[in-house]
Amino acid sequence: MSPTSASPSGATGGAVSTSHYLATEAGAQALRMGGNAIDAAVAAAAVLCVVYPNNVALGGDLVAIVRDPSGEVRFVNATGRAAGGERLEALRLRHGDALPDRGIDTVTVPGGVRGWAALAGLGARLGWQELLSPALRFARDGAPLARSMARAIHLERAALSADPGCRDVFLPGGTPLAEGELLRQPALAGTFERLIAHGPDEFYTGEVAGRWIAGLQALGSRISAEDVAGYAPTVERPIAGKAFGLEVLTSPPNTQGFSLLRTLRALETEHLADPLGADAGRLAGIFAENNRVRARWLADPDTAPIDVEGLVSLSAAAEAENDARVASGDTVGLVAASEDGWSVSLVQSVYWAFGAAVLEPSTGILFQNRGTSFSLDPAHPAAFAPGRRPPHTLMPVLVLRDGQLAYALATMGGQAQPQIHAHLLLRLLGGASAIEATSAARWAVGAQDDGDTPATLTVEADVSAAALRSLENHSRELKVVPPRDERLGHSNVIRVLESGFDAASDPRSDGSAIVVEAEQNEVRTS
Repeated sequence: MSPTSASPSGATGGAVSTSHYLATEAGAQALRMGGNAIDAAVAAAAVLCVVYPNNVALGGDLVAIVRDPSGEVRFVNATGRAAGGERLEALRLRHGDALPDRGIDTVTVPGGVRGWAALAGLGARLGWQELLSPALRFARDGAPLARSMARAIHLERAALSADPGCRDVFLPGGTPLAEGELLRQPALAGTFERLIAHGPDEFYTGEVAGRWIAGLQALGSRISAEDVAGYAPTVERPIAGKAFGLEVLTSPPNTQGFSLLRTLRALETEHLADPLGADAGRLAGIFAENNRVRARWLADPDTAPIDVEGLVSLSAAAEAENDARVASGDTVGLVAASEDGWSVSLVQSVYWAFGAAVLEPSTGILFQNRGTSFSLDPAHPAAFAPGRRPPHTLMPVLVLRDGQLAYALATMGGQAQPQIHAHLLLRLLGGASAIEATSAARWAVGAQDDGDTPATLTVEADVSAAALRSLENHSRELKVVPPRDERLGHSNVIRVLESGFDAASDPRSDGSAIVVEAEQNEVRTS
């Protein structure tokens, strides 16, 4: 069941942290209206689809972990499937041994909007009018272009210019929008109007669905109305690992959550004294081993040859040094918690910057390029197949101590998401506040930018001297980047304290965090 209308009285105390300040404000407003953490997360995610389309859009996927007041935790997997009418052999004829990075053949069925409905059905209190009106307003009236968006438009100008829909929105008159200019999206506003009036099914079976499906088919997509109408997220149990007195809950395949559990198990076993300092080289080695297992074995669990425990315990020694099609991505991770006992870690994405760089003009919907993560090797577990879900970088995280919520974490960062989560957890366990954990210098192994290889080690310039020495001894492909560099992800953190919530948004993003008191006094923490 999804909400239609609601009028709860009084503000709900809680916290929300996202990678764009306007989205954080929308989430906080949902709490002020009496909503809970689910309402805050959905409202914030909807605004992000408008103001941060380099990272997320209605045409993308969603995953989330939700904890309810009774302590039950559920994982919502709203990752979309490949077109039922497409065939591996046809893709190989068109593209050879690998799919392109972008373009119509990389578009899979978008799962995110029905993901919102699945989340709302778990216990949202507000209706679609309340949840989606902020997004509608920013699409219709415009929002100032964020720093990250302006940079992405500049970097991806060629891809955006090649698509008429993208060109009209992001390069009006042939000129890239600049930071601070208003980004207006009237067609997208019309789509939000219909979503508010008819609910999320409008995206899958209504007039909006008919328009965007026809638009993609005109470009050669094999996604059919039947593929779209039949799409449904799954609601299942998360996977869990115990380390350092905590229970870490994250997402099962087809996502890479298992990689974080591998890291935690290795840290428990090896007893590294200073994993973010003098032992950083060994931690980098653990990350590299996990990446090799992911590249070789991560696939849709409907057809995967190996289960979660196998992925967590498998030796990486025999795995080839390649990163398959799992590369860096542009994503949003957000977290919300409310005093009534709800908490959410949500990650939503179009994968690479602006996804497939395909924007359907009549609806204003930008589409993801998740399909590029499929292999065109028929023997690979993640080989393309009709109706199959591709491997996913997205992975939400909730952390419990003695059965109670301790931390809610979410991050952008593509293939490095489990590595960033390990950094955050180690910082928090070391006594860091939320803002200290999100701001601390970090590093990651694998492809985070064009030209990187699986062995590239991207390091922020202000890591400690001990960490830098250890990483230099570990890697021949060290790449030093400025402090607080976007290539090391946008993270968001909520800590649960006896006195309330401590929340922060990553300074690498355009985000903020707000703590809402039940009396409607607020603390803006970052």
